[in-house]
Amino acid sequence: MNTTWSILGHYVQLTRINRPIGIYLVLWPTLWSLWLAAKGAPDIKNLVIFILGCIFMRSAGCIINDFADRNFDGHVERTRNRPLATGAISNLEALSLFGFLCFLSFLLVLFTNGLTIKLAFAGLALALSYPFMKRYTHLPQVVLGAAFGWAIPMAFAAQSGSVPLETWLVFTAALIWTVVYDTFYAMVDRDDDIKIGIKSTAVLFGENDRIITGTLQVLALLALILVGKRFGLGWFYYLSLVGAAGLFAYQQYLIRNRNRDACFAAFLNNNWVGMVVFIGIVGHYALTPAAVNP
Repeated sequence: MNTTWSILGHYVQLTRINRPIGIYLVLWPTLWSLWLAAKGAPDIKNLVIFILGCIFMRSAGCIINDFADRNFDGHVERTRNRPLATGAISNLEALSLFGFLCFLSFLLVLFTNGLTIKLAFAGLALALSYPFMKRYTHLPQVVLGAAFGWAIPMAFAAQSGSVPLETWLVFTAALIWTVVYDTFYAMVDRDDDIKIGIKSTAVLFGENDRIITGTLQVLALLALILVGKRFGLGWFYYLSLVGAAGLFAYQQYLIRNRNRDACFAAFLNNNWVGMVVFIGIVGHYALTPAAVNP
């Protein structure tokens, strides 16, 4: 019995299902998009499909990330006990679970439409490529932003049958935001990453990390303001952006000394950013019933 629970524990650790922050960070922009595409009244079917899809694909992404880093994680303080690094789970077992989760995600997409299915293949390519980018470029966070944000055009396609130009404003805002919070995440490991030759925006930005992430946060807010204008969102939405700006300022305060734990706390705080923006979108449509599709 203990062995069974131990094995299950290793799989939970591999998929990070016990650490749902990654699911939330993928899910919030997806929910923004479903509400915007449906003008406040998304289909229940699409909600179920995309919520489950975010859970499955985030878990799959964790697996392929750990597979790519299996020979490096043992040298990093935060990741040295991951199951692929310690050998608690074999490469074959990990890849089999990755394939199964991707299969489940594809089954979900089959309940949408042809355009969404086509977009799903590009999403899978992004998810597969991200973990290996840190070998070749200091901008793997940009690839992660594209991978995390790819649910945005998929959500628009599933809900409305098209991907209007405005979709890419939402995508741009989410991509910039992802680069910011994943830079905070990479700052936790920066010293170890430099030693073993792993590339990241945290390494690239160096001592300019605070000013660059702060600038990117401003750009993310500007992109979200443009989203509001293009989708005709009202005062409640813009009030939520004030809240997001306050959270961004707090994150800059947290990372001021570049302490590992504080940088990780700044990363985690972004869950509230996604939630606040979502509340702003939902609140707009709730307060403006005429904007909702009949």
